[in-house]
Amino acid sequence: MPDPTTADLTPPRGVVTVFSDIWCSFAHIAIHRLHATRARLGLEEQVSFDLRAFPLELLNDAPSPRPGTDSEVARMASLEPAAGWQLWQAKDWLYPSTTLPALEAVLAAKEQSLNASEQLDLGLRRAFWAESRCISHRKVILEVAADTGVVDVEALTEALDDGRARRALADQAAQSASDRINCSPHLFLPDGSDHANPGIDVGWEGAYGIGWPVISSDDPKVFEDILLRAATE
Repeated sequence: MPDPTTADLTPPRGVVTVFSDIWCSFAHIAIHRLHATRARLGLEEQVSFDLRAFPLELLNDAPSPRPGTDSEVARMASLEPAAGWQLWQAKDWLYPSTTLPALEAVLAAKEQSLNASEQLDLGLRRAFWAESRCISHRKVILEVAADTGVVDVEALTEALDDGRARRALADQAAQSASDRINCSPHLFLPDGSDHANPGIDVGWEGAYGIGWPVISSDDPKVFEDILLRAATE
């Protein structure tokens, strides 16, 4: 079996490869900005997003701590309110303990199309960050898939039943653990360039889950350059 950590990360023209996790607030901003900027530039037919997993719980060998996620909401929401945010509003026991089923579903949806995968991923991010829904639950994942209007839910259900995307998830976890991918989100372009957490420089005041993110700079315009280069290089 080929070593996934040595695979070429450079996508073809018209594709941006994005490694990320769904419960990463920085990725939530980046994915929103990719979609919004692509629409504003009229590049929906020219540029697609190849969404890949950067599974934080496997890399950290632990579920993502809720205090860390909670500490990010207000600060990150002030950067990009339109992405959709709220502090967790559902019962405590419904807070997701894993994003692996959701990440697997996004990968499985690629069998249908990159667009199906994009829309499912976007819907799952909003379900978690803006709607306080338990995206580790299969029923919620399939409900979000149905809400997209583009995902074939029956086909996705079959893919989840036989686990056909699980190998891809494992391979992408191995890539994410290598020194080739630095963080969630990390973008790769057809011209061979890559962009870790594009546009945002961040530090932390205090320990993660106790302190809060400190943003030293934020430049959303970098996404215009990223998308235009993906469309033309």
